[in-house]
Amino acid sequence: MGYKFYMPPLSLMGKNCLKDAGPQIASLGLKKALIITDTFLINIGLVKKITDVLDENQIDYVLYDGVKPNPTIASVEESSMILTEHNCDFVVSIGGGSAHDCAKAVALLATNGGTINDYEGVDKSKKAALPLVTINTTAGTASEMTIFCIITDEEKHIKMAVVDKNVNPIMAINDPELMMAMPKSLTAATGMDALTHAIEAYVSTAATPVTDTCALKAISLISKYLGKAVDNGNDEEAREQMAYAEYLAGMAFNNAGLGYVHAIAHQLGGFYNLPHGVCNAVLLPHVQKFNQEITRERLYDIAKEMGIDTTVLTIEEASEKTIDSIKTLSSYVNIPSGLAELGVKEEDFSVLAENALKDACGLTNPKKASLEDIILILKAAM
Repeated sequence: MGYKFYMPPLSLMGKNCLKDAGPQIASLGLKKALIITDTFLINIGLVKKITDVLDENQIDYVLYDGVKPNPTIASVEESSMILTEHNCDFVVSIGGGSAHDCAKAVALLATNGGTINDYEGVDKSKKAALPLVTINTTAGTASEMTIFCIITDEEKHIKMAVVDKNVNPIMAINDPELMMAMPKSLTAATGMDALTHAIEAYVSTAATPVTDTCALKAISLISKYLGKAVDNGNDEEAREQMAYAEYLAGMAFNNAGLGYVHAIAHQLGGFYNLPHGVCNAVLLPHVQKFNQEITRERLYDIAKEMGIDTTVLTIEEASEKTIDSIKTLSSYVNIPSGLAELGVKEEDFSVLAENALKDACGLTNPKKASLEDIILILKAAM
């Protein structure tokens, strides 16, 4: 069986790599960008750092700052109108997953037409998207380098997963200097999101030696540096290593897929408008407990990367330690202990479970679940 491996043609990484972005964009002959971002990043002056780089390289741009957490169809439509009105020939996203996902949807629709609902599922588009440059400010979602695009249908209260090779960005920029201003809560939630990506990719049915290597290194780095990045947001080493970790986790799940953590978390985010990384963090140990009977050896590998001494443990004991260590790290970075704290209601479990089973992310979970299984996971996570 052959495999495909997706990532951007060019990624800029490391401290102060942003300065190289302008000449790289200019060399592609791109003239006018639609910048997609949010007001917070404008207010703290981060967006200006990027527009200064564009100005220095005579690259024109227009701004859309209406992105909210869990980007919606309305945001996609609003920013698409701006792109058309101003004849932009490429898109730049500045932020975390919300900005990048909105930008991917806009870039895809610019060349393929229709509405983003038309592309829910896997590889539904026919044409390459408009060129997209993603400038990342969080160490978590890896949306800056993946073919995944998650958009909330606000009327149906669901998140749509668009998994499409044509939304692959042409350039991803991960400068840890841009991540210094991120608050503790966002650092924690996005870091646990990255850990979820790495673990789900490692136990995925579509894992390969290449994705395994990326996933295990990401787990090791996150286990070592996430707590430090949360404790001290100005810790340059922790920020840089978390930037590498989230990218590696992205390389892993972009090509190996995810699992039921994401399939369920998407429903919680769409239904209650909850932060994605927090939902993932709460669900991660419970889904791995569900998977454990057939993923013990993989969880044993993960235990070693999380710093657990496995020399005196059986595979069963080490797999339990892995699940416990996920909970311990989550608690250390102040993630809520259960879904009840987030306002999730048991009366909604049936519809949440039904929608989770339709989510494309569940296709590569190592153990197939029934509706009742998903409900039991939700109950355990309360």
